[in-house]
Amino acid sequence: MENNNKARGKNAGTEKKKNRTDAPHTSAAKKDRRVWQSRPDTRFDKRRNVTVEEPAALPALPSDESGIHGDYENGAVIGRNAVRELLRAERPIDKLLVQHGERNGSIVVLVAQAIERGIPVIEVDKAKLDHMAGFAPHQGVIALASEKEYCTVEDILQIAKDRGEAPLIVICDGVTDPYNLGAIIRCAECSGAHGVIIPKRRAVGVTPLVTKASAGAVEHLAIAKVSNIAATVEQLKKNGVWTYAAEAGGASLYETDLSGPCAIVLGSEGNGVSQIVRKTCDATVSIPMYGQVNSFNVSTAAAILLAEAARHHHKS
Repeated sequence: MENNNKARGKNAGTEKKKNRTDAPHTSAAKKDRRVWQSRPDTRFDKRRNVTVEEPAALPALPSDESGIHGDYENGAVIGRNAVRELLRAERPIDKLLVQHGERNGSIVVLVAQAIERGIPVIEVDKAKLDHMAGFAPHQGVIALASEKEYCTVEDILQIAKDRGEAPLIVICDGVTDPYNLGAIIRCAECSGAHGVIIPKRRAVGVTPLVTKASAGAVEHLAIAKVSNIAATVEQLKKNGVWTYAAEAGGASLYETDLSGPCAIVLGSEGNGVSQIVRKTCDATVSIPMYGQVNSFNVSTAAAILLAEAARHHHKS
């Protein structure tokens, strides 16, 4: 009896081992694939008993019958809301890529609008969409469009003049998180701001993640990219725009008159508004705080500041 139990135990262990090596979707197999993707040179593939040479990095998306290839990082608009606003803005679109099997909800409307405009709609694998979106949530749809064109500060001032309104401008002094910048752009557009100004260096630009985080608001708002934020503040002041740095220790937001031409300067996530920019601004404005934490997230602060500025600008 004891020998039989030992035999059964031995056979059971062999069977489990056999099942692990034969199963195509085991954790060991997944780990092996991850090693293959991450190592830059070669590896020994135990399953095929061969040594596989690997590229130094993941290859670019291969060409196929749909003509999808190369790097579309700057021209990719990801997510249903962002693609919907892109279609509304009527910016030139090269292709609309839809995940295989995704034919429900708002995607049906997006596909119909694309077909109506003569935009090619192509079904692709989820893995390809994941790669193109940088593995950010894409909700089964990506549009390939021309890169967002930046405008000038003069263009933003002209937009306000054409509308017959006092300029309301947002300046981002070193915002590096794409989700924060996207949220700020969304707040600015919803508040009726005439444009957003961002720096060329040491800050995030309008990337696919920013577009998605803005829920497509980038398609409806002028965005200028400048070399020097302090010099831009001086330029706005010469054009009669009052500039306010959003920082602690300033005048209360609710006691500040923001009804005239104004620009609100938001600082970086870690350091806030830089010292030179803060000194260049006309004044500093602060949001009253009543809790234990000493500051808001920059995009949350933008929502509060812009909502108050919009109330001043649109008093009936």
